[in-house]
Amino acid sequence: MMTDHFTGQFEVELKFRVSSHQPLIQQLQARHAECFVEKNQETDYFYECKDSRLATAGISMSVRVMSPSGIQLWIVKGPAPDKCEAVNITSANTTRNMLETLGYTHQQTLEKTRSIYFLGDFHITLDTIAGLGDFAEIAVMTDDSQLLSSLRQQCLELAASFGLQTSQLVDRSYRELLNN
Repeated sequence: MMTDHFTGQFEVELKFRVSSHQPLIQQLQARHAECFVEKNQETDYFYECKDSRLATAGISMSVRVMSPSGIQLWIVKGPAPDKCEAVNITSANTTRNMLETLGYTHQQTLEKTRSIYFLGDFHITLDTIAGLGDFAEIAVMTDDSQLLSSLRQQCLELAASFGLQTSQLVDRSYRELLNN
């Protein structure tokens, strides 16, 4: 099942700055990668405690709305760099209202255009962020923290097979890039 690609409490993710998605799309098609979503518009609503406790602990919490796919998620990343869990929700507005009722405040909204492809166990994400440009992410999820190092190496090897170089690696989130 396609959504099994997003199952696990850990995500190994490598983000690369690219000048264009087109060469990657051609390679994905040549490798018969499965397209999960194409050119979805995603809006992420980030939430924080009034005392910035989540950021201090290295945690990011967001509600994501994807269109036209209709997918809505509640996502928590951190505190470990590879720790990431998401759950499908049926109403982003209700979830956002609940978070605000619990005392969380809406800190930032991030919009992007995203296409996601599956190639074996990996998902390749092509993002365009206004003001930042184009990015490609190679990622895989697992519940086994003992596999993280091996999976990171496999992500690097897959990226290299697409012609992506370590000099293109970006180690900061889109939020961090936009805020600097």
